[in-house]
Amino acid sequence: MSTRKLGGLSLALLSLFTVVLFAFNGPGDQYFAIAKNLDIFATLFKEVNTYYVDEVNPNKLVKVGIDAMLNSLDPYTNYIPEDDIEDYRTMTTGQYGGIGAIIGKRNGENMVLMPYRGFPADKSGLKIGDIITKVDGIDVADKSVEEISKLLKGQANTDLTINIKRFGKNEEIPVSLKREKITVNNVPFYGMVTDDIGYIKLGNFTTGAGREVEKALKELKEKGAKKLIFDVRDNPGGLLSESVNVSNVFIPKGSEVVSTKGKVKDWNKTYRALDNPVDTEIPMAVLTSSRSASAAEIVSGVLQDYDRALLVGDKTFGKGLVQATRPLTYNSQLKVTTAKYYTPSGRCIQAIDYSHRNEDGSVGKIPDSLQNAFQTKNGRTVYDGGGISPDIEVKQGKLAPISISLYTKNLLFDYATEYYYTHPEIEDSGEFEISEAEYSKFMAWLGDKDYDYVTEVEQTIEDLTEIAKDEKYYQDIQDQINSLRKKVQHNKETDLQKFKDEIKELLEEEIVSRYHLSEGKIQASFDDDKVVQAAVEALNDAERYSALLESKK
Repeated sequence: MSTRKLGGLSLALLSLFTVVLFAFNGPGDQYFAIAKNLDIFATLFKEVNTYYVDEVNPNKLVKVGIDAMLNSLDPYTNYIPEDDIEDYRTMTTGQYGGIGAIIGKRNGENMVLMPYRGFPADKSGLKIGDIITKVDGIDVADKSVEEISKLLKGQANTDLTINIKRFGKNEEIPVSLKREKITVNNVPFYGMVTDDIGYIKLGNFTTGAGREVEKALKELKEKGAKKLIFDVRDNPGGLLSESVNVSNVFIPKGSEVVSTKGKVKDWNKTYRALDNPVDTEIPMAVLTSSRSASAAEIVSGVLQDYDRALLVGDKTFGKGLVQATRPLTYNSQLKVTTAKYYTPSGRCIQAIDYSHRNEDGSVGKIPDSLQNAFQTKNGRTVYDGGGISPDIEVKQGKLAPISISLYTKNLLFDYATEYYYTHPEIEDSGEFEISEAEYSKFMAWLGDKDYDYVTEVEQTIEDLTEIAKDEKYYQDIQDQINSLRKKVQHNKETDLQKFKDEIKELLEEEIVSRYHLSEGKIQASFDDDKVVQAAVEALNDAERYSALLESKK
C-alpha cells in the first residue's frame, strides 16, 4: 500500500474518531475517556505512518495493537479478522467442506495423520503415513500445513486430486476425491470397557453434542451397560447451549444447569434442563484432566453438584467465563467475555489468576483464604476458584525421557506404518498386544536410528556444573559432579528394557490406529490408562461409590 493511501487511511480513522468524540462527549467521565483515547490512537497512527523509517502495513500494525489491548483483559477475548472467520466457524460448529482428515508434518514431510472414518479421505483409501506431494497439481513440498489445509478445503461436492507417496511404493499415487460437508463428531468413540461398564469419549461441545451423547448412552445400555465412564479429559469446551444439552442427558427435566452473570444485566440467565433425561440413575464416573475446560467443566460441575457422578482424574482447567461473538465492520468479529458462569451449587470455577499457569496448564494450588465453600445436593463441601477438584484424584504420570524421544522423533509412528504394510490384519483393538519377539524386532530396528535424549537429572547436573563454574566452586566439587554424572548417565539399550511396558503401550496404540483409526487407538489405551482403571475400580465397588457421594458430616 502506498504512503498516500496510508495517509488517507489515517485521516479517515482520525475523522471517524473525531465523530466518536462528539458522539460520546456527553455526561460522565467514562465516555470522555473513551473518545479521548480513540483520538490519541488515531493521531498516533497518523504520525507513525508519516514519519516511521520503513513502510508500515496498516492491517498488521492495527491487529497487533488490537491483540495487545485484548490480551490485557483475558486470554479468551479475541479479534477475528475476516480471513480467519471460516476457521472460527469450523471451531464452533465442527463443520467444513473438505476431505475429513488430520494432516501434519512428520520428518519434514506433509502426511496424513488421521482420516475420519466414513469421510472422503477414508473412503478413497488414504492411509495414515501417506505423504502428500501435490493437491490438484500444485506441489506442496514447501507449503505449510495451514496452506495445504486451505487447498484441501472447499465447497462440498467439488472434485480434487491428491498425489501421495506410500510406504513400499516407488511411484506417486493419484487419489481422486470429492469434497463433502464434514461434521467432526463430538463423540469420537463409545464402547464397552467391561461386560457391564460403558464408555463415552466427549471431545468437543460443538452443535449436536447432546444428541451424540444421548445416542451413545442408549446404544451402550442396549449392549448391557449398567455403569458408565464419561470421559471429558482434554475437552476444551465449546457452546454453552451444548453443555446444557449434555447435562440434560443425566439429570431431571427442569433442573438448573448453569447461570451466567455479567455487566449487561439483561443478558444474565439461568439455563435449565428442558427435556426428559435418558438416565438419572446409572452409576457414573466422569474423567477430568487439567485441560478439561469451559463447557466440559460446566458438565463436570453439574454432575458433581447433584451428586450424580464421581469425578476421577485431575483438577480441571478453571475457565468460568462466557464469551459472545459481536459483529464488527468489514466482516470481522469480536469474541468477547461477557459473563461468568455458576454451577447449581452457586460456585464459579474461574481460576482466580488465569494468566499464570503451570506447565501442564493447571492453575496449581489456590490458597484456602481465596476459596469459598459450597454444598452439593447431598451436603458435600465443594469449592470455587481454580477449577473443579475430582472426588478421586489420579495422576497419569510423566513419560520416561526415552519414550518422549521415540515419540517426538516419530520412530513409533514410522515403525507402526511399516508394521501395517507387513501385517495384513491384527486382533481387535482391545486385545492386540506386542509380543516379546516383536519388541525385540523393534529394538533391532532402532539400531541405526537417532533417538538420543537428555534426562532431567542429566540436565540438572549440567546446570549445576555451570553454576559451580560461575560461582568459582567447580574445582572444589568437580570429583563429586563427575562421579554423579557417571552414575546417572543413561544407556539407551538399558532404558529400552527398563521402560519396556510404557514403550510397548505407546507402540500398540500407534499400530492399532493404522487398522482401526482413532476409535481403535482410544480402545487400545484402556488396559494401561490409570484413570480409566481407577474409574472401573470405583464403579465396581458399590459401597465405596455410594460413600464417596455422601456427605462427610
